[in-house]
Amino acid sequence: MIRILGTCLAAILLANSAQAQAVSVRTADGVVVGQASDRANVFRAIPYAMAPAGALRWAAPRPAKPWSVALDVSKNGPSCPQPMNADGTPNAFGGANGPVSEDCLQLYVFAPKAGRKAPVMVWIHGGGNRVGAGWVYDGSNFARDGVVIVSINYRLGALGYLAHPALTRAAGKGPAGNYGLMDQIAALKWVKRNIAAFGGDPANVTVFGESAGGENVLALLATPSAKGLFHKAIVQSGGGWTAPRTLAQAEADGAAALGQTSADQLRALQVEQLVALSARTGLFQDGRLLTATPTQALAAGRAADVPLIIGWNSGEDTVAFGGSLADRDAVRTPEGREAFTDRMFGAPARWVAARASRGKPAWLYHFSYVGTRFRPRMTTAAHAAEIQYVWEYWGRRTPMSVVSDEDRAMATLMHGCWVSFARTSVPSCGPDVWPTYGPSSDKLMEFGSPSGIRTKFRKAQLDVQQVVAMPSVELPK
Repeated sequence: MIRILGTCLAAILLANSAQAQAVSVRTADGVVVGQASDRANVFRAIPYAMAPAGALRWAAPRPAKPWSVALDVSKNGPSCPQPMNADGTPNAFGGANGPVSEDCLQLYVFAPKAGRKAPVMVWIHGGGNRVGAGWVYDGSNFARDGVVIVSINYRLGALGYLAHPALTRAAGKGPAGNYGLMDQIAALKWVKRNIAAFGGDPANVTVFGESAGGENVLALLATPSAKGLFHKAIVQSGGGWTAPRTLAQAEADGAAALGQTSADQLRALQVEQLVALSARTGLFQDGRLLTATPTQALAAGRAADVPLIIGWNSGEDTVAFGGSLADRDAVRTPEGREAFTDRMFGAPARWVAARASRGKPAWLYHFSYVGTRFRPRMTTAAHAAEIQYVWEYWGRRTPMSVVSDEDRAMATLMHGCWVSFARTSVPSCGPDVWPTYGPSSDKLMEFGSPSGIRTKFRKAQLDVQQVVAMPSVELPK
């Protein structure tokens, strides 16, 4: 629900900003009133599109309606509908807690307290495109270092990626399905239109994401209508090999789950029923918005040509078991776990870096650092383990009370690389020069114990996976 302040209350807030630490910005849609912290000006739950509910469920996002009086954006908004435990806590695969609502197309801005034309980074959260929320991530340390951070919500699960013949007919000539990707593009358009008011440079936007967020970044690189909305990209544990999936295949999955029914009947279904739906969802090639897989677009030289950082973690196999070490160790041998990581994350990331490097430069990394609190019971860096170091904040995974000097040093290094890339398009950070990636030199940066440049890292294993596991990249006819 949009929180509108009355004119008098807004005036009181602004007049007493020194005491309440309120800070206001005029966007193209109206004034927003956030809060100033010691490191950032923070604006929470700014609507970038209308609520995709009722007749707008499974429709392309519509721009938010302008407001005439100041909008209070000092508190978090709801997460997009997603599976949760009965007590409202995140499910076993992560995600967000707290209230959920279809009225969730909102974004969170962490802006430097002074300055203008600051680099902008737009974060797309992970969670399998089924769980997660933008409010989970605190961008204050990026803002402290002169970067404007925008973290977004987007539609998830069946509400974000379901295809159905009735919905395709209702869309007419417009795109159908991939609504979560449409939301991400709408948020990037909002950034282009509004970010200068927060001190950001709309001509210097880096889009970055982890896991499904990384997959979405790759999809944005392959989506023609997203070109020009960002200028750099970072893919953290996003893979890179995507098997083709057509609109017809996606429609068949939706019809099998919900039957042959009308768009109106589908839009009348309860949100809870859709959240619990087990039908296959996810990105597919609808021929309108996403016309080729990222793999196909990169292979054909049709992806957006922007500077790129891409990499993976040493223990990506944890994603297959929800992070459960007991399940992982019971099912897989160490060699099997390594092969899974190489096949699903390492080899695809290296392949993407090689294809991207034909144009603008690309940098490849491998994250193997295990936080001191997790030793010795963990010997590899789990899926998503790098996030706290990139963002240089603690709490969700490593409480401040157990952060070591070594942990802090890793956060300083990795966060610094991301900030440098956002500023200059080159990750100038640490004692070693991080070289651009090329297939012949085959060099990457390892963030580990110790960190440093590695040459032909796991070459034999990654070469094997590229031969046996890479899906077809034949372009659709």
